[in-house]
Amino acid sequence: MIDLLVAGGGPAGLATAIRAALNGMEAVVVEPRPGPVDKACGEGIMPGGVLSLAALGAAPAGHPLRGIRYVDGPHRAEAPFRDGAGLGVRRTELSAALARRAAELGVRVVEGRVGGVRQGPDAVTAAGLRARWLVAADGLHSPVRRALGLELSDRRPRRYGLRRHYRTAPWSDHVEVHWSGTGSGEAYVTPVADDLVGVALLSTVRCPYDVHLGRFPELAARLAAGAATSAVRGAGPLRQRVRARVAGRVLLVGDAAGYVDALTGEGVSLALASAEAAVRCLRAGRPGAYEREWRRLSRRHRLLTEALVRVGCRPGTARLVVPAAARLPSLFGAAVHALR
Repeated sequence: MIDLLVAGGGPAGLATAIRAALNGMEAVVVEPRPGPVDKACGEGIMPGGVLSLAALGAAPAGHPLRGIRYVDGPHRAEAPFRDGAGLGVRRTELSAALARRAAELGVRVVEGRVGGVRQGPDAVTAAGLRARWLVAADGLHSPVRRALGLELSDRRPRRYGLRRHYRTAPWSDHVEVHWSGTGSGEAYVTPVADDLVGVALLSTVRCPYDVHLGRFPELAARLAAGAATSAVRGAGPLRQRVRARVAGRVLLVGDAAGYVDALTGEGVSLALASAEAAVRCLRAGRPGAYEREWRRLSRRHRLLTEALVRVGCRPGTARLVVPAAARLPSLFGAAVHALR
């Protein structure tokens, strides 16, 4: 019998399988898409996530990130990372690096879908395979989570993300968050190579990418000199409320475990942290402890992101975010330091 079956071959699923293999467990990943898996993503990894990748033995190529900069017209606020550099990395490069590491450790990747999940007192069966545990790392709209009845409704305004890449030299070694003072969204600019930047647009308004980008005229003008090198990818609604992250022998990891918003760029870092926590709890024979661990490691992220999204969605307060951050640099720096 397999020790750990993982639904989903994105970064969260592969990281979980690698952690399991490093701890002497046999892990099998089930993924319907051929690798490397791509998705709409801000592609910025916080310093804690970079350390997690190193611990896994994965070394994706990317562009160092030194901090975060908020931009709104003439207003600027900037804060460096205090605990080392982050990394801007193409999602496909991250997936490929993790897949290579998983293969080195003997992790088997099976093409297919998990489908129905059957649980017994000592095993779980899915995708025609029997395992002691199942980790669902199957994304924002996790089919496993839905099948287990773990989703909660949410009546708040829905936010969506769109991402595209531009062939241009990065003008900063910071992640830039451009705020729209009208409350119509943000633009998240991440250098991912010496000649490539990714631009993710987040908003409650659903319209074409170029219409969104036009709300940031200074950024649009800067990008006009560089050719778009990737198709627009979308994701959403971003916020996903989850009843629990443990259901018998099934644990939820990464975006499947619940998601607030992409604004602070911590998705990948939290996915790596939750993968480590899930495997640690399973190795200790205490799967139920994972719920508490997940809440602990995600608490700062959830509180900070919720606050920023609520402010940013209101025209009357959105225009105050960057000026306030500039006038209170110590507070802004503390908020950035809280990012993992």
